[in-house]
Amino acid sequence: MSNKSPYSPGTGTYGEVITQPRIFTFGQPPNEFVLESGQRLGPIDIVYETYGTLNADRSNAILIVHALTMDHHAAGKNAPADKAPGWWDDLIGPGKPFDTNRFYMICSNVLGGCRGTTGPTSLNPTTGKPFGMDFPVYTIKDMVRVQRELIRHLGIDHLLLVAGGSMGGMQVLEWGVTFPEMMDGLMPIATSGRMTAQNIAFNEIMRQTIMLDPAWNRGDYYPGTGPAAGLSIARMLGMVTYRSDELFTARFGRRMTNHYPEAYYNFENRFEIESYLHYQGEKLVERFDANTYILLCKAMDLHDIGRGHGGYEAALASIQAQTYFIGVDSDWLYPPLYMVEMAEIMKKAKGQAEYWELKSPHGHDAFLIEFEKMRPVVASYVQELARKRGL
Repeated sequence: MSNKSPYSPGTGTYGEVITQPRIFTFGQPPNEFVLESGQRLGPIDIVYETYGTLNADRSNAILIVHALTMDHHAAGKNAPADKAPGWWDDLIGPGKPFDTNRFYMICSNVLGGCRGTTGPTSLNPTTGKPFGMDFPVYTIKDMVRVQRELIRHLGIDHLLLVAGGSMGGMQVLEWGVTFPEMMDGLMPIATSGRMTAQNIAFNEIMRQTIMLDPAWNRGDYYPGTGPAAGLSIARMLGMVTYRSDELFTARFGRRMTNHYPEAYYNFENRFEIESYLHYQGEKLVERFDANTYILLCKAMDLHDIGRGHGGYEAALASIQAQTYFIGVDSDWLYPPLYMVEMAEIMKKAKGQAEYWELKSPHGHDAFLIEFEKMRPVVASYVQELARKRGL
């Protein structure tokens, strides 16, 4: 793949993409959606956004899938007055790597989310109350199968590309294994094909911080704010895993918020890194649901593309799409070796796989930060797929 890119820095600014979320509902009783567990769920609402225009033969569609605490708002603004662009706005839009002048971009809130798609905060049709922890356990594959229903609803039979990072990368891989003939390309970023024991351990600690908060009340806390302290601490731990020691040292070092000598022995005086983590925890509480966090982490723990596909190597060997793995050199949550290993397994099986490593001190979250470095690489790969498809 060439590293030359048609993208020019400065091409396009925030606000070029104006969009509104839409809702697709399916699985009305008695035709409920059947989860991997065998439990039935329906009706299911899927909240999604699209950017760009679907061409006449419906061949220019790209699916973007999101990470743990992201949502369907991947790009642009929801209204001219909206000041918050989507989480991948630097990559999606006119003239950007995911060029909305050429491609039709789709992003939905995942099954079990808390931004409009059916999840723990939704009303249980049986009780008329929010599901809470009565919401059934679901998997990454369930998320992908729900997304497949949305793609079918949009009249699309084939995708040019499926792309996403972290939990989104898990969905990308599951798309390639579950629907191997349905896309030309896959771009899994900062992810793994199966959850490791260490990452399951981190998720369990985060779950316990939420569940041991008395305000959790076994998940029955609606319409109250719920376990704000527990969710905040879970986010604090998550943020430590998302970044690197190099970044924290450079940004915060051992500086304190109150650096006067007499404040050094004041227990209430925080290091700047402590203040940063508290801030991040409080921000998540304002926009995210604790039960959703618990169940999404469980879905990630259950992630293993080899399950039901003859094992790990057999699953990777079954991928037909041209796959471009992107790792981050400072990512210790999903070390690059996982993506290198997957690429090598695919190559050994005569699959189409390449690997590129993003050099960054930002750790796991680099795919949400290092846009200047990512643009030419992403643009080149998308252009290569488009040329092969004749777009």
